[in-house]
Amino acid sequence: MISLSKRIDAFANLGKVLINFEKASISQYKNTHVNALEQAVLDSTHYNGWFIEANVRFMLNSIGRSLSRANLSKWLTPYKNLETNSTKTIGVVMAGNVPLVGFHDFLCVLISGNSILAKLSSDDDKLLPLVAEILFDIEPGFKDMVIFTSGQLKKIDAIIATGSNNTSRYFEYYFGKYPNIIRKNRNGIAVLTGAETKEELENINFDISMYFGLGCRNVSHIFVPEGYDFNSFLQVCESNESTNSNHKYFNNYEYNKAIYLVGSVNHFDSGNILLVEDSNFSTPVSVISYEYYSNIEDIVHTLEINKKSIQCIISISKEINGSFAPGTSQSPELWDYADGVDTIEFLTNL
Repeated sequence: MISLSKRIDAFANLGKVLINFEKASISQYKNTHVNALEQAVLDSTHYNGWFIEANVRFMLNSIGRSLSRANLSKWLTPYKNLETNSTKTIGVVMAGNVPLVGFHDFLCVLISGNSILAKLSSDDDKLLPLVAEILFDIEPGFKDMVIFTSGQLKKIDAIIATGSNNTSRYFEYYFGKYPNIIRKNRNGIAVLTGAETKEELENINFDISMYFGLGCRNVSHIFVPEGYDFNSFLQVCESNESTNSNHKYFNNYEYNKAIYLVGSVNHFDSGNILLVEDSNFSTPVSVISYEYYSNIEDIVHTLEINKKSIQCIISISKEINGSFAPGTSQSPELWDYADGVDTIEFLTNL
């Protein structure tokens, strides 16, 4: 097994490559694998129309920054048996809604000293294998610990699977006999107070629109105080023209707008985002649901009741415990586990 210190070194060096892979300062890593990754970024929209180049580069940069040696050490220090953990084969079923969405599971499995058998989504099957090849260049010992497959996951000791509420039933049926983490639909929530600055509203718009709202950490539902004036928020959303330049997104926007107009559904329209009063956290692409509240204590109670449907909460209110600052939803720390399930603890206790 690769020692823990070497595992940390390898991922820290991978982070440096990902955050700077277009720069001359990492010329020692400018080999065929890095060049292939660069080409995959440039070609991203050809194999997935949702994966625009800017978003893929943002994800690579975000992952790179998260893999600093300081972050890795802070993250892993509380776990006591990472050095002595016996190697097991972990099956991982990855989603494909945003670029490299399965990277954190890939990291958790390898940094814990286990091997990974990964089934990639056909929507995102180019980027992670290329990132893995760069990791193999840095630490060749990982090469025997990583297999990507398009077939069935067999001869595994545990499973981590991410999908929708519907696919989770399939996962539970087929993988229920293994120790498992099975993830379902979750959504990002924002609690507005009415005291947000223009910059904070712009950051919340980023939390909504990054990756065209397809990620589980994207804000899809907002709570606003009674009497809230949406004008400033709509103006900020209107300024984000990048969404409308993507035909897949704009087709969704026009379709949902037509549905609301024909059905006489009251809504706000920024020209690229539709806001509809609704208590449903899950919304179609281009639609944000909202609810009014009279006091923040009610919202705290509502969030607690619905915590199994919430991935993250964005708010400037100090009364919303565990909330993230506006603009940070798409840059989670290594210890911000999906669904609040500690993946490293799961892996080290198998």
